Amino acid sequence: MRTTPIYVELDIAADMDALWCHTQEPNLHQQWDLRFTDITYLPKEGENSPQRFLYRTRIGFGIAIAGTGESRSSRSTATGGAISTLVFESEQPISLIRRGGGYWRYKPNGDRVTFSTKFNYTTRFGFVGRLLDRLAFRPLFGYATAWSFDMLRIWLERGIAPAITIQRAVIHYACVAVLSLLWLYEGLVPKLLSPESGELQIYRATGLFPDWEHVLLPLLGVAEIGMGIAAAIWHRRRAAYVGQSILLVLLGGTAIAGTPELLLSPFNPLVLTVPMLALAIIAAMTASGVPMAGRCRRRNEDEVSAEKGGGSHEVYL
Repeated sequence: MRTTPIYVELDIAADMDALWCHTQEPNLHQQWDLRFTDITYLPKEGENSPQRFLYRTRIGFGIAIAGTGESRSSRSTATGGAISTLVFESEQPISLIRRGGGYWRYKPNGDRVTFSTKFNYTTRFGFVGRLLDRLAFRPLFGYATAWSFDMLRIWLERGIAPAITIQRAVIHYACVAVLSLLWLYEGLVPKLLSPESGELQIYRATGLFPDWEHVLLPLLGVAEIGMGIAAAIWHRRRAAYVGQSILLVLLGGTAIAGTPELLLSPFNPLVLTVPMLALAIIAAMTASGVPMAGRCRRRNEDEVSAEKGGGSHEVYL
């Protein structure tokens, strides 16, 4: 089963020295790279010897994957670019990755630096391990790499530390998840599955759509389900939250206007509308500060062109 190397590339508006420092210093590198929890450099055996290091990645439930690696780095005074190659391996039986290698490339690009990586690895557990890697682990590993690159970009361009970015991302995605689930529930359960439980009577009490409530209620349910799906898909667009807010106010206001006594019940429209509005506001405020893996390029166009022309820019380790 042939594997495809993972490639990630991103233009970062930062000084080359700053980018080099944030990627080569272990205490800075481990802050933005989701693939590593701890990185420890070992003493060099000589000035020209590779830099050996230990790495550890916590995967939850008190379990961590540890391994070793070696890297070599060089910077060009002529072009201003740089490259860092590495090999890594883990002897832990539970580690899917057995051994791998790759590079980081730093290429000046006007007032930006094109920062890219390409790496590949071999797996354990035979055919099962290769299948698991292809279907789940490799796509997740590539996504984590791209997401980390954009988090590094935010750190260098906007001065927002990775810990704050991760916290903002957790808040944003939690708000989006709750909003989506509430929209889906409100559209499916009271409007499509159990309209006679009270929802139909509420809209009949408004008197806005006499004799049409039984037709419009399912349509409204479908619309709310669509809103829940849209809230998850377009969670980075502030216009989506404006639309949600308008719909929430209309739905809640209509129910309360038609049946004011609902405000006296324990679970009334106001109790649902206000928290959902708050979630929408928080999600909208945090949307711009969340890293986006899709901002990164996942194909090396230079290598594709070189292969078509009979050459290659591949780095062999």
